[in-house]
Amino acid sequence: MSITIVEERPDSTDARQLIAELENHLQALPYPQESRHGLSVDKLLREAVVFFVARYAEQPAGCGGVKFFGTEYAEVKRMYVRPVCRGLGLAKLMLDHLAVYARDRQVTVLRLDTGVYQTEAVGLYERHGFQRRPPFGDYRDDPLSVYFEKRLA
Repeated sequence: MSITIVEERPDSTDARQLIAELENHLQALPYPQESRHGLSVDKLLREAVVFFVARYAEQPAGCGGVKFFGTEYAEVKRMYVRPVCRGLGLAKLMLDHLAVYARDRQVTVLRLDTGVYQTEAVGLYERHGFQRRPPFGDYRDDPLSVYFEKRLA
């Protein structure tokens, strides 16, 4: 079965469905509203987040985006892989894709935030060379958030 990653608007049917599934997953976790940093589809569009959908066997299986802050850094946004597709390496492929996309645009640092209850995501980022760091940009100290960055070669 083949895996593809294609740039799509965050308001495409498949992207909206994946983002809604991610939101449903996050709603089940005990994060208070002030610890929720995910962007809505409208905000992804307004903030010019470049968005990608991963497909496995031609079916939407995951997503992720990247928001640029000039060439200083890029931030990973809305990473998600459907539970039935986990274990296929889709998250790693998406992270690699986002890193190459950012590096091709002269960005040398990739940053992200995730929640402490998303232990699989934390492990994924650490295995892929992301280092914990203090909050960046508009983020503030939050005991329920973990902030990461990775230098791109």
